[in-house]
Amino acid sequence: MSARVAVLASGGGSNLQAIVDYLDTLAPRAGASVELVASDRVAAGALERARARGIATVHLDAARRGDAMADLLESYDVDVIALAGYLRFVPAAVTQRWRGRILNVHPSLLPAFGGAGMYGLRVHQAVLDAGVRVTGATVHFVDEEYDRGPIIAQWPVPVLSHDTAETLARRVLVAEHALFPRAVHGVAEERITLGPDGRVAGVGESFPECAVFALASVDGPPAVSDVFANQRAP
Repeated sequence: MSARVAVLASGGGSNLQAIVDYLDTLAPRAGASVELVASDRVAAGALERARARGIATVHLDAARRGDAMADLLESYDVDVIALAGYLRFVPAAVTQRWRGRILNVHPSLLPAFGGAGMYGLRVHQAVLDAGVRVTGATVHFVDEEYDRGPIIAQWPVPVLSHDTAETLARRVLVAEHALFPRAVHGVAEERITLGPDGRVAGVGESFPECAVFALASVDGPPAVSDVFANQRAP
């Protein structure tokens, strides 16, 4: 039975697109499909991407962003929730109900440069201001604290001497597009699991080594299709 994935997004939806594209590469044996895209912004590009694919969309108004979110997700029989640039706090009713099945991608190597208010270019500017030489992308399970849930996977991205927040963001996004779809798929197929002790299992089987990660980290973003073309499906 295919797992039903809901994607929550606030922006343009490039990580949503990466998930959909990756699952397309695995069809018909993907074992998961995106069935719902929800956004707190009525004009979010993520909603447009979803409509173009015939995926159900929902605008999360103030009421639906609260405890009613759990009922909404239940009404779509959601198995897995992916936060793809969703900038709102997710209610405890949701994180507890979908414990071990709700995950987020963040544009730094957590726990560094995470927490409330750390999103988008703010993260990358903070990295530059701190003078660190390596940043990256992190995929983690979501709990009741911003960016503090158990880490599933990370990929480093070098900080170059000529970087701006914008150039760094573009390179980190390549790592996000490679890591996040694999993590979503692994959780959907229950190959990646969160134990009662908070330990994550099954990661090694879900992220085979892939040279394109390292190349993309240094040289800038290829097309998402090129990233997936160089990846071996689990």
